[in-house]
Amino acid sequence: MTPLEHCVALPASELAELPPEQLLDLKKQAADAVAIAKANAELIDRAVDLRYGRLAATARLTAGKDAGTVHLTDGAIRISVEMPKKIEWDQARLARIVERIRAAGEDPAEFVEVTYRISETKYTAWPATMRSTFDLARTLSTGKPTYRLSVAGGET
Repeated sequence: MTPLEHCVALPASELAELPPEQLLDLKKQAADAVAIAKANAELIDRAVDLRYGRLAATARLTAGKDAGTVHLTDGAIRISVEMPKKIEWDQARLARIVERIRAAGEDPAEFVEVTYRISETKYTAWPATMRSTFDLARTLSTGKPTYRLSVAGGET
């Protein structure tokens, strides 16, 4: 059993007691294992696409679909192939359409969902007086922390 495989069997409280050099080594081993697994998964996905991509495209065409899921069978294996829709809207054109709807006396909310966003970079660059106007509409939440370990004075 490798040290990395052994560490999976330990509770985090025990791992936390290991010397920092050992934590660094385990962290590097885990990162290497993730990179290898990701590269393998991508390679296998490319191979599966090479093998079944044309068949899936034909199945979608036969079903009259541009996107969605089709199912193929190869021996005892069922392959479900999902082609997601990716729709992008021209924001400037939508804004003009919304203004025309509003000008015609209609409520654009009946037809269009409007989402407001503010770039965090722009927000933090604003003067405090301007930011305070928006502060009640802003909620900050945090995600899971990420730790990077490295040898002091060395590379990550």
